[in-house]
Amino acid sequence: MNLNELRDNDGARYRKKRLGRGIGSGKGKTSGKGVKGQKAREGVSLNGFEGGQLPIYRRLPKRGFKNIFRKVYAPVNLGAVEKALADGKLDAGAAVTEELLKKAGLVGTGKYAGVRILGEGELTRAVTFEVSGASASAVAAVEKAGGSVKILAPKAAEASAS
Repeated sequence: MNLNELRDNDGARYRKKRLGRGIGSGKGKTSGKGVKGQKAREGVSLNGFEGGQLPIYRRLPKRGFKNIFRKVYAPVNLGAVEKALADGKLDAGAAVTEELLKKAGLVGTGKYAGVRILGEGELTRAVTFEVSGASASAVAAVEKAGGSVKILAPKAAEASAS
């Protein structure tokens, strides 16, 4: 068998019915859409419409609560900081701030209220952090390595204080 002898199985490719091509085609005039009305037109937007009956999305109760003032912090693990220090992206001598972590590529491009250090991984050198938050395990690991963590005040509190 050669490549030029390859064929699809019978019925594998269905030939599309051509709509609106005359009465003899069987799908002429209204193209199988019936007669007039919203559903015969293009761009029908009847999702969720149940013929005047109260739709299910209105019959079911609302659940939960979404806090629009919630603060989302960018997570940075100690292992990632250690790797950035080894690669020369961060300087262990200077204080590691949120801006330096962003420049080093450890913080994603999102709407974050700040950076939170997490304790995953190991830190082998003394580093001073100035961040919005840190987990207890991260603070313990940083202090064990001889460094320190300074927690910054929230940005909203700073704006209202001044």
